[in-house]
Amino acid sequence: MKKETIQDLINSLRSRRDALGYAHEKLKQDSDSYNKIIIVISLMTGALESIKMKLHLTAAGWSLAPILLSSLIAATSALMKFKNYPTRMEAITQASSILNNCLSKARNHQEDPEINDDLRTDYNASLLACETAIYPSERKAFMLQANKNLLLILKAEQKYFDAVDDANSGLSIKISNSDDELDYSNSRASEIDKDKVKSLEVINELQQL
Repeated sequence: MKKETIQDLINSLRSRRDALGYAHEKLKQDSDSYNKIIIVISLMTGALESIKMKLHLTAAGWSLAPILLSSLIAATSALMKFKNYPTRMEAITQASSILNNCLSKARNHQEDPEINDDLRTDYNASLLACETAIYPSERKAFMLQANKNLLLILKAEQKYFDAVDDANSGLSIKISNSDDELDYSNSRASEIDKDKVKSLEVINELQQL
């Protein structure tokens, strides 16, 4: 999609930056899961060795169990290394930095009537950084998640600003305890209708003077 205004660039950069954030979060969760498995198996191996020493267990099964657990730890570590989590997370972090710099520059030029060449060059570099940091098969899912999240944020912000306007106008505002969303109930609508009626009565009185 062609970007015609600086606001278009800002929206595009925000969604891609959030997509990178989701990708980084997913990689970190996977890496932490493997690390937890290694920690648990290591503790089990240590506990098993202590039990063997205390109870003087010399059977073949007890001797093989620590070896199997150690092999499982080595296999899990090798799988982590194969997936290359640190390098992939570092690439996403660097790409996020490039997008954040471009986003900051775009926000500083919001009042400009059109996109200048310097900003467009930085934006193209940001696109390249995002496309190379995430696999194409994963980019679609993370972009959809990021776009949905931004839309929900905008919706919540709009509700907030509407509520502020209503509060400044003297209208009552109800907040639901279940989901912390602003509740525009029928009572609120009736208050608006009453205000309209009062305004009409005032206008009629002034016209009769």
